[in-house]
Amino acid sequence: MSEVKKIATRESYGNALVELGAEYPNLVVLDADLAAATKTGVFKKAYPDRHIDCGIAECNMVGIAAGLSTTGLIPFVSSFAMFAAGRAFEQVRNSVGYPHLNVKIGATHAGITVGEDGASHQCNEDIALMRTIPGMVVMCPADDIEAKAAVRAAVEHEGPVFIRFGRAACPVINDRPDYKFEIGKGTVVREGTDVTIVATGICVGSALEAAEKLAEEGVSAEVINICTIKPLDEELIVASAKKTGRVVTAEEHSVIGGLGSAVCDALCKAAPVPVCKIGMQDVFGESGSAAALVEKYGLDGAGVYKTVKEFIGK
Repeated sequence: MSEVKKIATRESYGNALVELGAEYPNLVVLDADLAAATKTGVFKKAYPDRHIDCGIAECNMVGIAAGLSTTGLIPFVSSFAMFAAGRAFEQVRNSVGYPHLNVKIGATHAGITVGEDGASHQCNEDIALMRTIPGMVVMCPADDIEAKAAVRAAVEHEGPVFIRFGRAACPVINDRPDYKFEIGKGTVVREGTDVTIVATGICVGSALEAAEKLAEEGVSAEVINICTIKPLDEELIVASAKKTGRVVTAEEHSVIGGLGSAVCDALCKAAPVPVCKIGMQDVFGESGSAAALVEKYGLDGAGVYKTVKEFIGK
């Protein structure tokens, strides 16, 4: 078997910005002294006059982006998720969300796969924070292909957008000719009848691995890839839940306020079925390699398989 191609979605972010920069002369990129890590450095090299390093001043950077957006520019604010969503939350809420400005936020190094940087930099709360801002689109791509598609969709969308990217390389799973991306639409990447696994980000790959193992034991798991957590594809999720009768959510994020909460919000009003949420269980992360942390917190294929099997066994 050939080795699966792996690319970090932060790399995809930088590459997508360069590509779109040629198409959109009004696209500008702001960074907070992290261009090498967020990968916006490639945009800076290609379009030095359209890249602004704001220094370690994330809150000010958001304010600058808000102002630029009112002049017809399309600004992308770039920093680690911990700073873009956490430190600058008030500015994102009041200066971007409240006036509904056309600012895009590229939040890299999200979740525990930041690894050795430890709990202070492992943002497992960003999706929850951004979901609460009215009118904010929230996306978490699963791979390189989806990440590039999400950045393009963000440019084409009028209004604030938050996109979450990862530090660690992850498998490319959407490399197929029929792949199509649309904000607010999920994708059934594997059909099943016994249980639905709704996943986002790196956990989509884990869910597919788990589904393969479950199939060997006669369990048919449907896997849904949700890139857009807000607005959520409620119709797709409800239809699958009604078919299988059981739902598991999987995310590299706190189980409080993220994908799992969004799915529960949708199901409780339209298809109340048992739900199990896989993610960070109200705990902070810790320092360690990305692979070791993903395994410890049950977010890899083996961990998702184990949790799903225990859940359906009940």
